Amino acid sequence: MVVVCFTVVVQRYLFATSYVWMQDLYIWLNGAMFTAVAGFALLRDDHVRVDIFYRPAKLRTRAITDLIGVFVFLLPFTWIVYIYSMPFVQRAWGYHEGSANVGGMPGLYILKTFIIVFAALIAAQGIAMAIRSILVLGGRADLVPAAMQYSPDAIKPATTEGAA
Repeated sequence: MVVVCFTVVVQRYLFATSYVWMQDLYIWLNGAMFTAVAGFALLRDDHVRVDIFYRPAKLRTRAITDLIGVFVFLLPFTWIVYIYSMPFVQRAWGYHEGSANVGGMPGLYILKTFIIVFAALIAAQGIAMAIRSILVLGGRADLVPAAMQYSPDAIKPATTEGAA
């Protein structure tokens, strides 16, 4: 993607030429990349959130928060994205929709399909998070794969050192 963007800039400013399909290409690659890796970012807990309460919370509290968040917010959101984007994507496939720009790339329908892929990947990761939360709440955190385990409790246990 960086190479394509660099090539577009060099062509435009050094050689005074430009290809619309190349401009479409790096914009489309950017959109495809972000929608395709959203589930992975959720797995790694890389999405932006306010962690004033979540990070220092106990493991059990984080598991409850995630479980509620998945079922109340995440899964309904992905269902809405899926339901509302499906006709949009089907229509694009029916027309074999291409770029609206003259000389642009064909195959916009493939890019629009990434909306459905986004919803499916986020939902799959949400289900995995719910299973993780259920395992942790059920006392079976040992069954959670290492890549999906919660970080250790950030709350330090009360110590009795120095107490009289």
